[in-house]
Amino acid sequence: MLGTYFYHEILRKTIISFGTLFNNINIKHKKADGTILDDIKVGLSYGPQQKYLAKIQEQAQLSKPVAITLPRMSFEMINIQYDPTRKTGVTQTFKVKDTTDDKMKKVYMPVPYNIGFELNIFSKLNDDALQIIEQIMPYFQPAFTLTVDLVSAIGEKRDIPVVLDNISFQDDYEGSFEVRRALIYTLQFTAKTYLFGPVAKSSDGLIKKVIVDHHSGTDTSAAKREVRYTVVPDPISAGPDDDFGFTESWTDFGDGKDYSPTRQTDV
Repeated sequence: MLGTYFYHEILRKTIISFGTLFNNINIKHKKADGTILDDIKVGLSYGPQQKYLAKIQEQAQLSKPVAITLPRMSFEMINIQYDPTRKTGVTQTFKVKDTTDDKMKKVYMPVPYNIGFELNIFSKLNDDALQIIEQIMPYFQPAFTLTVDLVSAIGEKRDIPVVLDNISFQDDYEGSFEVRRALIYTLQFTAKTYLFGPVAKSSDGLIKKVIVDHHSGTDTSAAKREVRYTVVPDPISAGPDDDFGFTESWTDFGDGKDYSPTRQTDV
């Protein structure tokens, strides 16, 4: 079973969607009279906290003309865990129409996984960090929902809750005067996403005829059919996205037979 190639880019899409939440945050510095001195867009990139902290501290001489710009944010995926609380039947499948060729596809129910993320905020001034924090926290109560196109081939979009789990604070003020100070706020999140397996071709087509037999009693093993209800789309060639109606018919029976779905005839 393992070895069938498929790649829906679900993890990649989830990481990108998480990052886009924080790519438009600004801070402002004001003068004593309240006028705006400057308006700075906070940079965001993917990477671990230690990498950016090392960049801040690696320059021993403050006379160097170039240094990493603060404030700045970084984020990274830190763990992936299976979520048994959202488990569904492992053998359940559902059928969908392929967005590329309009053919029916069969997909197993997705597997729930929690993806852990860490967002780090680096700042030289505490007020700058507080401005960033205050623009993030009100949206998480404690979750913010993202809509992600998980499997583009079948148009499977799902709402992914992103939960704010924890906020911690670190002030690296110890050291010589030549070492740059770095205030670090760390926010930990959990994205409750789903992973899909391979999309297989379905031998079954669209359901275009439904037959329901009505019996004279509740004991279907003894009671025989009395009335048959049949419904088909109008026109019969209509597709899922077409504008169509239905043709209904009722048929009375007194022969005591039953319809066999496997033989597709009355027996």
